[in-house]
Amino acid sequence: MARAVERPAASDAAALQRMRRQKQAGTRPELALRRELWARGLRYRVGLRLPIPAVRRTADVAFPKQRVAVFVDGCYWHACPEHGTRPRSNSGWWATKLAANVARDRDTDHKLRLLDWVPIRIWEHEEPRAAALRVHQVVRERQGRTYP
Repeated sequence: MARAVERPAASDAAALQRMRRQKQAGTRPELALRRELWARGLRYRVGLRLPIPAVRRTADVAFPKQRVAVFVDGCYWHACPEHGTRPRSNSGWWATKLAANVARDRDTDHKLRLLDWVPIRIWEHEEPRAAALRVHQVVRERQGRTYP
């Protein structure tokens, strides 16, 4: 397994505090999506560890019986082509870090598809109702299926 490159020191105290306050789960976009899914009558699991061998990956929202995993991706952390930004301080390290995040996302999606799961990626800037409709359609479509 490749070792992570040592993280550089924060450019200033304010940047360090921003990074420390950054939530990893239960973000506003994630909660908004979950409220919309619940209102549509969908019941889900939060933070489910996915059944991918040899790696630890979790879904923000999961429907295990239907094999649907939903990820609410932050524009910064997952390099949104529309809203993603590049920091000026330690730019080389951040470029590598963000590229690794995107590569991990693609790897997760690929491995889930091999296991007959449907990964759904939602950007944090997407309108929650539209995103919930997308998820709802996939879950309902897969509801009647049986899996080995």
